[in-house]
Amino acid sequence: MHTINTADPATLITATRPKLAKLFSSGRVGAIPDGRGRGTVLLGTGGLPARVTAGLAYALAWRGKVVSARTARLLNILTPLQIEAIEAVIYKQDSWYDGAPCIVLDYSKTSFAARRIRDEIREIAPGVFLGIVFWGRRHVLDFSLDFTR
Repeated sequence: MHTINTADPATLITATRPKLAKLFSSGRVGAIPDGRGRGTVLLGTGGLPARVTAGLAYALAWRGKVVSARTARLLNILTPLQIEAIEAVIYKQDSWYDGAPCIVLDYSKTSFAARRIRDEIREIAPGVFLGIVFWGRRHVLDFSLDFTR
């Protein structure tokens, strides 16, 4: 059994979706994060497929998010060129997942390409956030953001 250390997002890669759900539900809603958060895609399957997906996603597509707490906006960091694009508005609201408070990353009014995407995040360790990606109202993926680096 693989041990999860919430302060080390790399250990979340092999977590299953039920374990990620438990961590998300136990996370806290503090201040909106600020700065660059290194992103990790969490497939929720455990094992080799999750490790390969996380590695490829980071290498080729999504690197994380740059967040401005002051303006309550963010941009995603994309590709090895670290292009900052696909903006979201940030606010606190009850989660679609479990009804408890969370920080929402809302693309509906800021991005044509991602208008059906809503991310929800909670802090699971100081500076480390676990997120859920919704496409419409469907939970499609999980991710982590590490603001400690």
